[in-house]
Amino acid sequence: MAYGTALAALADPTRRTVFERLGSGPKPVTEIAQGLAVSRPAVSQHLKVLKEAGLVSDRPEGTRRIYYIDPKGLGALRAWLDQFWDEALENFRVEAESKTQPDRS
Repeated sequence: MAYGTALAALADPTRRTVFERLGSGPKPVTEIAQGLAVSRPAVSQHLKVLKEAGLVSDRPEGTRRIYYIDPKGLGALRAWLDQFWDEALENFRVEAESKTQPDRS
């Protein structure tokens, strides 16, 4: 999964809401769509985009599909984001250590 595809998929506010609803566990489309301002078919289209981006997967359960966050796709996105976190922490450490060193002028 390319991080750019995942970020583009999550750029849409409704799609982010759909994705966030899966954070508490696997759900069918009807449950994901409850209370949203879009139709159930629209939610299915958002899920398709999230699936193509590698962020969600689905499995059959009787006559319906159950959607869940794909840990592999989410892990790839997190790894991309973590590189910036690691760099920021390292820069903070260097800056903090430079402030605690005695001035030798």
